[in-house]
Amino acid sequence: MARYSGPACRLCRREGTKLFLKGTRCFTEKCAVERRGYPPGQHGAAVSGKGGGRKMSEYAKQLREKQKVKRIYGLNEQQFRNTFEAATHEPGVKGTNLLIALESRLDNLVYRMGFTTSRRGARQLVRHGHVEVNGRRVDIPSYHVEPGQEVRVASSAREMVPVKVAQEMATRGSSLTWLSVDNQKCAGRMTMRPTRDAIPTNAQEQLIVELYSK
Repeated sequence: MARYSGPACRLCRREGTKLFLKGTRCFTEKCAVERRGYPPGQHGAAVSGKGGGRKMSEYAKQLREKQKVKRIYGLNEQQFRNTFEAATHEPGVKGTNLLIALESRLDNLVYRMGFTTSRRGARQLVRHGHVEVNGRRVDIPSYHVEPGQEVRVASSAREMVPVKVAQEMATRGSSLTWLSVDNQKCAGRMTMRPTRDAIPTNAQEQLIVELYSK
């Protein structure tokens, strides 16, 4: 399945919430969800004006939750399904294991540590070979980072404008108890596997488990 290449803001409007796909734009008045808080399409505003349209079935709720989380982390359908299948073989709660697996992706950690303003930007940084794990260049966004491993922006990329802009913004990584970030060195570590309460993703992961369990 090809990766979505259309307008990112359209996805946020479809899910009815900010997915933070556009970096700094999501925190300004230009955010599409703030300006047009209704679904995209010619009937979006009309449906919104009637109280949200038809009542959603349980299946529809499960599907929308899966789509939302998949879009937050920037995965296509097969990638997301494979991540879920792998998470089900881990001990513990399936939904929590899914979120931990998504949070452990290299592109997500580059974003969480504040080295880019969006996961899309983090994915590009990784693919272009600007990120190292334990001193070794890794250009696979889905690379699974283990607790204790160091994630570092290569010295040749630290002065890049997107990296500098991201660091001048909020320190996302410092507020997460399971991350240790050194902004001066553009490096950080996942100190431990996060608990569900420590993952700042607005998701009802149990709905995803129910959807895939059908």
